[in-house]
Amino acid sequence: MSIWSNIFYPPPPSAFVAAMSVISCASLAHSGLSEVRGRHLQYSKFWNTGRPSDDARRARISSRAGMLLLYTPALASAAASFGVLAGERSLLLGLALLLHFFKRDFEVCTISFLVDCFRSYVLFIHQYSGNMMLDSAIPISLSYFLSTVCMIYAQYLTQGAPEPAVDLKHAGVVLFLVGIVGNFYHHCLLSKLREKGDKRYKIPKGGLFGLVICPHYLFEIIGFIGVSLISQTVYAFSFTAGTVFYLLGRSYATRRWYLSKFRDFPKEIKALIPYIY
Repeated sequence: MSIWSNIFYPPPPSAFVAAMSVISCASLAHSGLSEVRGRHLQYSKFWNTGRPSDDARRARISSRAGMLLLYTPALASAAASFGVLAGERSLLLGLALLLHFFKRDFEVCTISFLVDCFRSYVLFIHQYSGNMMLDSAIPISLSYFLSTVCMIYAQYLTQGAPEPAVDLKHAGVVLFLVGIVGNFYHHCLLSKLREKGDKRYKIPKGGLFGLVICPHYLFEIIGFIGVSLISQTVYAFSFTAGTVFYLLGRSYATRRWYLSKFRDFPKEIKALIPYIY
């Protein structure tokens, strides 16, 4: 208990936050296990992995529109957090969440004429080759939105509570910045794999792609660990743990997909953690 109290704020007297701490971690972990078992959330390269007879009857949207649907509600809630949060730690958390989801939208949606006119300069633009099932996009969007709101609310409930004995927020800022920069850099590398109009997948190269197939997931995890250290609430750590479980499963499925599609895919490349997994 002394270690717990040194690192975390006391759990708030909120049944909602307590329940969401369990639900967030458990649901994300379950999604990660489903990825390993071949039942994928249908976006990115797995957008059409359902049964064709079922997929023909399901509503779909473009991947770009789907990704905006995923991130924009959470971005709005992060922006709104500055109206309720106060204090250095809380404001750092709000800023981290705002930057995280702003980067997501920024990568997804830059004005089309800029892409056409300045393609060589706008390396951060995601290139999408498929669609997204609407019934996958909506629950993912709700998950991001609810998780962001819960993280903000859990932090709000710490106002007036004694600070944890071990202050980790500045270490958290460093990890968050490492995570967001590393994630952005590897998204840049992915964006350069395709020329305009090219919808073929290729084996990524550069950065940590020579060691793992999903370095952008690895840096996303590092970023969320940073967010947890900034927050030091039980909910933030619970959500981050769930995110780790999910991305472990998703990266495993991604590596398996590359192995099935490319005969020359290097088998020594791991899924997420260099030399280990």
